[in-house]
Amino acid sequence: MAILLGAIADDFTGATDLANTLVKKGMNTVQLIGVPDSENWADDVDAVVVALKTRTIPAPDAVAESLAALRWIQRQGARQVFFKYCSTFDSTDAGNIGPVTDALLTGLDEDLTIACPAFPTNGRTVFKGHLFVGDELLSDSGMRNHPLTPMTDSNLVRVLGRQTTSSVGLVPREIVAKGAESIRTAFSALREQNVHHAIVDAVDDADLLAIGTAVAGLKLVTGGSGVALGLPENFRRAGLLGEAVAPEPPRVNGLHAVLSGSCSIRTREQVEMMKKTRPGYLIDPLALHDGKDVVAHVREWAKDHIGTGPVLIYSSADADEVGRVQNQIGRDHAGDLIEQAMGRIAQGLVEDGVRRLIVAGGETSGAVVKALGIKALHIGPEIDPGVPWTETVGDEPLALALKSGNFGGVDFFEKAFKMLS
Repeated sequence: MAILLGAIADDFTGATDLANTLVKKGMNTVQLIGVPDSENWADDVDAVVVALKTRTIPAPDAVAESLAALRWIQRQGARQVFFKYCSTFDSTDAGNIGPVTDALLTGLDEDLTIACPAFPTNGRTVFKGHLFVGDELLSDSGMRNHPLTPMTDSNLVRVLGRQTTSSVGLVPREIVAKGAESIRTAFSALREQNVHHAIVDAVDDADLLAIGTAVAGLKLVTGGSGVALGLPENFRRAGLLGEAVAPEPPRVNGLHAVLSGSCSIRTREQVEMMKKTRPGYLIDPLALHDGKDVVAHVREWAKDHIGTGPVLIYSSADADEVGRVQNQIGRDHAGDLIEQAMGRIAQGLVEDGVRRLIVAGGETSGAVVKALGIKALHIGPEIDPGVPWTETVGDEPLALALKSGNFGGVDFFEKAFKMLS
């Protein structure tokens, strides 16, 4: 049977966030790691989320991988395609949101799509085309110091306009507030102006549901997971989707660990909270650069502490410290060292009996999932908005939570493990 929705996500935590939203709204969803080499993964599911690691790679590579995912999704007969990126629109003037979206529009022979990263539950709203994080403009938030994709402009029309040669327009809140028919009328007007990208304002979930209804006829939708809230109901109204069933938590026993590579303000708060009651090990990128066998040392340290409860292994640091390291050894090199180390540490932890693992940060999650050879995830219950527990598909399953750096309450790590007790 053909799938209803095929999604392409530009990082692994974002893919899990989207899959979580779809599952909560009643879509049987599987998350795949990378473009599948088989058609079997789409059997008996409503939606498939293909998780890529394309957010910060060169734009031509991101386009090539995204088009490969699109071709696989098209072979599954998907009625609609969703391109998922971060609710903080993480990107640079070179891409990758604009170039990937342009390529997907061409691949689908479509002339208009939306861009709506809003996720009000987590404080991300779009008003008059400007992205807010809580009460701050994106450009005034902690994202202005992001080590890979610093966001210094909150005007999404301008940001996306610098990434594409196509015209970018705006559907403002006053139109969104009038409902789906008003939004569709705005789409028609933008088409007449030869606009291919429509930034759509959204300040609450009612806006997102109206937008979801309005995009039922679009072949391609792009945005954060919030805008996906309204998509399942379109299929339900068409008689293609049944009622929602609550997902079960992973039934996996074993040791617990947290790997944190995110340097976001929220993740650093979560790290500090866990350090108050649990043992923690700070990864030093300069030691990795100097050739020290940090991975082996971490593994031995973990063996000494993990029997009494969860352990925390982290490289999270504030902007000043991150900048100091990057100035010494280079931004990309520092990131690569941390990712490679986290992947190898994850392999060692699993070999030593860890079966319940939380990973914080999109880049870190990508490195860990690839190092562990994970191909697919079943989506379980939500821990905090945007972050569910998942269970890996395979002979020796893991309970795995992939957390976007900015998501979750300060007590997220302890809360997550309590759900499995």
